[in-house]
Amino acid sequence: MSAQPVLSARETVDQLATARRSIRRYRSEHISEQDLLALLRIASRAPSPWNLQPWRFVVVRDAEAKRQLREAAFGQAQVSAASAVIVVYSDMTEALARVREVQHPAWPAERQANTSESILGYFGKFTPEQTRQWGRAITYIALGYLLLAAEAFGLGSSPMLGFDAGKVKAQFDLPEHAEVAALVALGYPDEDGFDQHRFPVEPLIRFV
Repeated sequence: MSAQPVLSARETVDQLATARRSIRRYRSEHISEQDLLALLRIASRAPSPWNLQPWRFVVVRDAEAKRQLREAAFGQAQVSAASAVIVVYSDMTEALARVREVQHPAWPAERQANTSESILGYFGKFTPEQTRQWGRAITYIALGYLLLAAEAFGLGSSPMLGFDAGKVKAQFDLPEHAEVAALVALGYPDEDGFDQHRFPVEPLIRFV
């Protein structure tokens, strides 16, 4: 039997992105806590301006908690079917309170202090709503990392934007200023899902 070819990183990423489907039916097999931590560690490697890392995650595994969350998600069946559902949200208040911690430790103290002051000054010109929206937009980068990582782990996933954010925040005691970006159902697939149907990329691109 011939050996399987070794894929380059470029080929691997392409295959993962091409193979990914939105999965709504899952087997009863549970995802280990170790794998869930590994997935979220990968998601947290996503880039963010000034390294602010505004994303936060709630891992929902309890059956009753998923039942309640399903109600907040307008009855989407994959919420209760999944092994785990990740509540992906941003918290810019906490992120800005920790602005000194995200400065690179290799920088001189003066640069760290100046950069922290510059960041706080920048957001000081924002309204609270603008700051929250900024954090949620950046959090979607981590969401993309999470979905590709799930595919690499052999997991099905279903990102959801249909939910009552107020109910989600109330259920998990999230602060009022938090922005819930998405719910992500995760589990071992019990269906193939639909083949991808995408526009050809060429008409979507303009080189200048």
